[in-house]
Amino acid sequence: MENMIEVRSVNKTFGKKGGVKTQVLNGAELTVQKGEFVSLMGASGSGKSTLLYLIGGLDRDFSGDIRLCGKSISKMKEKELSKIRLGKIGFIFQFYNLVQNLNVEDNILLPSLVAGRSRASLKKELDEILEITGLTEKRKFMPSKLSGGQQQRVAIARAIISNPEIILADEATGNLDSKSGAEIMELFRRINQEKGITILQVTHSQKCAMYGTRTVVLENGRTVNMDMDMHVSGGNSSSGYGSGSGDAA
Repeated sequence: MENMIEVRSVNKTFGKKGGVKTQVLNGAELTVQKGEFVSLMGASGSGKSTLLYLIGGLDRDFSGDIRLCGKSISKMKEKELSKIRLGKIGFIFQFYNLVQNLNVEDNILLPSLVAGRSRASLKKELDEILEITGLTEKRKFMPSKLSGGQQQRVAIARAIISNPEIILADEATGNLDSKSGAEIMELFRRINQEKGITILQVTHSQKCAMYGTRTVVLENGRTVNMDMDMHVSGGNSSSGYGSGSGDAA
């Protein structure tokens, strides 16, 4: 099985030179194989989001090695890393980051248009993704007319329009009510199973984690594999998905 994400002996410290420093990651290890849906959990401040940002190349100040699709991001020039972020990785955050003066379909298409694709060439993919995310009837709506769950669906559609190999999701249900949170997790699972996209999600919620195929826990800056005997198979209670806030680390 192909390794999509490899984290090897990664250390990350915050703090200015000569001042107080805090080590957030201490020899973290993680391997995510193609087609997996992995949930990354840990206490507030454990470094979950920090590790996700390092994996996505959003922060390159660390020691150790991180590989995406077999390539070490430490050895990449910024141009090459940007190309990988744009073409192979879909990012989904707790805050939807939609452009408020663009409608649903324009928000979804924006990254692909910036990358040089034409609107006409994206029509088939757009229609398919609108159907998958349940947004077909909302395609001309502005973000202000959508619920939080619908806005997160737009963010997910935007992340998968380019058919990425990996989705990195940071507390994607953190701002949602229980019902909307459960719907988003069902959508993640559908994307993983039907499109074969590898997903690594950061979550504080065990209910959200159980939608994945495997859970990894961060403790004292290190990763610990955790066997999950209980996985969500549909129809479960939808409580405990969103909190209204997520931890920043």
